[in-house]
Amino acid sequence: MTNKTLRILIADEQHFHRMKTERLFNQLDYYRVAPVQSLAEMLTLVEYGCEPFDLVVINASLAGGALDLPGFFLDNCQVRHTLIYASALPDFASIQRLMTLIDPPACEAAPSLDQERYRQRIG
Repeated sequence: MTNKTLRILIADEQHFHRMKTERLFNQLDYYRVAPVQSLAEMLTLVEYGCEPFDLVVINASLAGGALDLPGFFLDNCQVRHTLIYASALPDFASIQRLMTLIDPPACEAAPSLDQERYRQRIG
C-alpha cells in the first residue's frame, strides 16, 4: 500500500515534462506532487517549506550551471531523496523502481512472534 503522505516536488522548465512526470506518480497513487518551472521556485519551496520533501525530481538543465545540484541535495535536511535527470524523462518503470526504494511495500511475511503466541493461547 502506498504512503499517500509522501511529498514529491517536480522541477522542470517544460510544462509537458512536469505534467507527464506527475501523471506517472499519480498512476502509482502518489498525489502530493508539486510541479515547479524554475530553479527559484524550487529553492523557495525547499528552503522555506514547513516539512521536508520526500523526493525531488529535477531536470539537470534547470540549474544551468548556477547551482551544484548533487552538492545542494546531498546535505539538505529538507530533501530526503533526489532524482536528477539529464535529457530523457524518467519512465514509468524507473519511477516505480525508485518508489519501491523510497516507499517499500508493506511486508506480508510470516506473522510476528506476538501474533503467534496469541494464537497459541486462544487456540
